[in-house]
Amino acid sequence: MNQYIPVVAKITDIVKHTDIEWTFKVSCKTDGVLPGKFYEISIPKFGESPISVSGYGNDYIDFTIRNVGKVTSELFKYNIGDNFFIRGPYGNGFDVSLYEERDIVVVAGGSGLAPVRGIIEYFYNNPNRCKSFKLIAGFRSLEDILFKPDIKRWSEKLDVLVTVDKADEDYNGNVGLVTKYIPNLNIENLDNMSAIVVGPPMMMKFTVEEFLKRDIAENNIWVSYERKMCCGIGKCGHCKMDDTYICIDGPVFDYSYAKNLID
Repeated sequence: MNQYIPVVAKITDIVKHTDIEWTFKVSCKTDGVLPGKFYEISIPKFGESPISVSGYGNDYIDFTIRNVGKVTSELFKYNIGDNFFIRGPYGNGFDVSLYEERDIVVVAGGSGLAPVRGIIEYFYNNPNRCKSFKLIAGFRSLEDILFKPDIKRWSEKLDVLVTVDKADEDYNGNVGLVTKYIPNLNIENLDNMSAIVVGPPMMMKFTVEEFLKRDIAENNIWVSYERKMCCGIGKCGHCKMDDTYICIDGPVFDYSYAKNLID
């Protein structure tokens, strides 16, 4: 696939997680795709929008999309069998081989679960390739939880904790921010532990701080600055932070590098 020329992607399935967050499965080539990479989704007359990959196989890609703008609002009118255009993939993504044979903790906030879904799927299907795997996923409320069937399935093999910011008094699950659960994590070997943090900027900031308090090395903490992306090819300058173009050099960085990026 030429990264600069949009190609047709046919919608083969739509999963409606909430009123404003849906996953569109499209049929297309997947050469070069990794979790955390992104595509430009385009609709003629409406524009383009950068969307991270939330899942992929030999002949399909999942895009989990929040209805928050002109392009996505139009896309939410589409049905199975309809087509839109995509170009990509762009960015570096998460190289799962870097986390093999290690203790892994993934912390995702809200729609930040989408770009790390591929990492979770990889270690769910290959649990023997990591020492341990812990997922902490936080959402605003029970109604905002994404990928509920996936979470249930992941829990069969992986250590999964789902928490919500608020819930009714009779709710028996976890309530609180994701940062609440990091101080009590059982970390046997600090040098063999990888933390992956994706979510809203403030959530990532305070989550990383909690890992640093646990003496996790900065180069063992990985973050994604996907919210900064725009054109995908470094031309518009929207994503430039210092001398780094997020859409080309990122959006995934280890924190020893990411901490120096100033908007």
